[in-house]
Amino acid sequence: MNSLRRRATLLIALSLGITFGASGQTTITAPQATEPAASAPVALSLSARKVYEQARSQLVQIRTVLKGRASQTSVGSGFFVSREGHIITNFHVVAEAALKPERHDLVYVTADGREAPLQILQLDVLHDLALLKAGDAGGRSPEGGSTGRVFDALAFRNDAQPLSQGERIYSLGNPLDVGFAVTEGTYNGLVKRSFYPQIFFGGALSGGMSGGPALDNQGNVIGINVARRVDGEQVSFLVPASFAAALLTRGRDAAPIKTPAYPIVTTQLLQHQATLTERFIQQGWKPATHPRYRVPVPSDEFMRCWGSSDPSRSGGLDVERSNCVMDTRIFVGDYTTGAISVRHESYDGSKLGTLRFAARHSAAFRNEDFSRLRSEHQTKPQCHEDFVDRGGLPLRAVVCLRAYKKLPELYDVSVLVATLDQTQAGVQGRFDAQGLSFANAQKLAKHYLEAYGWAR
Repeated sequence: MNSLRRRATLLIALSLGITFGASGQTTITAPQATEPAASAPVALSLSARKVYEQARSQLVQIRTVLKGRASQTSVGSGFFVSREGHIITNFHVVAEAALKPERHDLVYVTADGREAPLQILQLDVLHDLALLKAGDAGGRSPEGGSTGRVFDALAFRNDAQPLSQGERIYSLGNPLDVGFAVTEGTYNGLVKRSFYPQIFFGGALSGGMSGGPALDNQGNVIGINVARRVDGEQVSFLVPASFAAALLTRGRDAAPIKTPAYPIVTTQLLQHQATLTERFIQQGWKPATHPRYRVPVPSDEFMRCWGSSDPSRSGGLDVERSNCVMDTRIFVGDYTTGAISVRHESYDGSKLGTLRFAARHSAAFRNEDFSRLRSEHQTKPQCHEDFVDRGGLPLRAVVCLRAYKKLPELYDVSVLVATLDQTQAGVQGRFDAQGLSFANAQKLAKHYLEAYGWAR
């Protein structure tokens, strides 16, 4: 499975949510073609063809290969960002090599077919970026500094020149491993409700283009291809170039990462969960979410909430649902983590009667699944069930924790709640958060439970 396609399946409605608006301090207009005087040079914007021709020598395909076998297991794209041979790509493009270096190697292939080894210098898991260092085309390892070769490199667009809505941009990469290509599209600002800033690219990205550069009409890097919406057309996403520039600054002189990168991933996830916990608690809950109870529904700051109604047509159970999810997910190899979801269902069983409603309500509670990941990645859930009083409102509550086997100090927490004050109606709610410290898992579980109460 190619890297971008694997990544794209992670996007429910993209993520991936922080509060940020579209940049728009200064309007940048592409140079306009005018009728020149006979002796004056013509100033024209670069076409997609010219952008590709200028960037072709800086563009590479990145292959993850089985160690000692040369058979590729995944492919992506990347680009040179220094004359010394530093390359930027996505973390998910090199995740197999980063997390399982005993099984995988990395190589890059240029547009003219030259191949050479790669090593990983630095990772930015939260923004899905990786900094690599190229070896010589003859196959010499890049360890220990310069290869003696001077590489052509792309330049990052100056942060003082923000893009304007509708500005033409060009995404480059090697789609579906069929050859290097350029895709033309438009800049549409930053993605709303994304926890970390991402650029909304009005163009088509295909599998294998992950990690490739997106350029303005002057050939400067404005973003890095990262994902697309699988349920829409011409809706794709880029990591802003400023994060790649910062990664290059931090890792330019770093030693290659030779051991599994789980400690690096864990450190960055701990930073993420601390910020996520603080922001989630600070945003508070929406008011008036149920006519009888206070039911916790988060604001739309970095989550999207969708509701539905399912009235029974046969005299059965009437159900109303609310489901709030983060689009942002942190990719860590075989799975994702670092997100929060909150949902509840409101039941009206007056048409069923007390006994039938009790049976349906209890069955819905018992049928909840707490095994989000396959067992090889996490321990079995440890759960505690109790009855809680919230100002006279009786609740049945279950709290479950699961630990990550290769990400020490990180846990998933799930909280399941059901109201018990009515015999033919009630609410059942669920809170899930992934990749938390033990302390923050407790803090968020308490924050969620304390949000229940009587409607004021």
